[in-house]
Amino acid sequence: MILTLAFRNLFHDRIRLAVTLVGILFSIVLVAVQLGLYLGASKMITDNIDHAKADLWITVYGAKSFEDGGMLLTSRERHQALATPGVKAVIPLIVRFAEWRKPAGGSTRVVIVGSDAEDGGLEPFNLVQGTWEDIKSPEAVAIDKSYFNELGVKGIGDTAQVQNSRVRIRALTDGVRSFTQAPYTYVPLNRARSIFGDSDGVTFYLVQLQPGANVEKVRHDLQGRLEGAEVLTQGEFRDRSLKQWLFRTGAGVALIGGALLGSLVGTVIVAQTLYSSTKDHLGEFATLRALGSSSGYIHQVILAQAGISAVVGYALGISIALTILVFSRNTALPMVMTPGLAFWLFTLTVGMCAISALSAIVKVTKIDPATVFNR
Repeated sequence: MILTLAFRNLFHDRIRLAVTLVGILFSIVLVAVQLGLYLGASKMITDNIDHAKADLWITVYGAKSFEDGGMLLTSRERHQALATPGVKAVIPLIVRFAEWRKPAGGSTRVVIVGSDAEDGGLEPFNLVQGTWEDIKSPEAVAIDKSYFNELGVKGIGDTAQVQNSRVRIRALTDGVRSFTQAPYTYVPLNRARSIFGDSDGVTFYLVQLQPGANVEKVRHDLQGRLEGAEVLTQGEFRDRSLKQWLFRTGAGVALIGGALLGSLVGTVIVAQTLYSSTKDHLGEFATLRALGSSSGYIHQVILAQAGISAVVGYALGISIALTILVFSRNTALPMVMTPGLAFWLFTLTVGMCAISALSAIVKVTKIDPATVFNR
């Protein structure tokens, strides 16, 4: 009975119902796009860190992100780390910006990522063409296939120049995007050293611990041995990189602000519609009260209206958001939608509509059942 009455109230004025659904839909799409872009940006920033097999990261003091390390660590730090109790392996990793000269002229910046897959630290991931053995061949590099235009190449076999070294594309990744818009270029460690003309320096050391070793104790011991370096856990380095690119640049604040604005606009539109609908049906609600219906019953009818609006609006909004997600895959900043985000959006929609129903409930609470006899 409650759902029947709620349906009839909503569908009695279909234009108003359409306005309500458009308000919810607009809000959900806006929040989904903003948060989807936020997750997409976060994934681009932390993809390499998440794929690295390391318990601890040794960085130069104050390194702000994965791309911001330089080549200031030497083999001295590696030997000191290897001598620390609880350490199983210390794997060198080079990450540094370089100039990519296009075959047809012009240049752009890339991020050279140099590491040996055999060491078990970080290797090219999401490879769709070529293998690590191909990347180890002379002059070989791996790039992401989405950056062909930026790098002025067409595919496997094309050549270019990085710094003063000639390189040839031997492998391709898919979906490894860069937040800095400087494409990641994967090479073996020695080739990275050759490109930069540095035979000893590295950007990071990835520390793997022996089974059962206490992470905090090993970290404390390492920090005491390494002057001018920092020892961070995987999570700390990940958070630091996110903070650097999302919040110090203001990009993350803008995306989260857009999501909050979408929620606010949606709440206001739904509240206004439910309040107007309730106001138009005050006579009917007064009749129900005069016939003995409790306030709780009428409140349930209004909440049911809000719930129906939430479910229908969410279904429409998430469908449009998923369509936008598909079209964003080949853009500079692809969206990401996870089951957790989809569930959170549904919870947000229901909560938004429930809050919107409060104004209508307050209005109904003030109804005097005697008004039905004055009509």
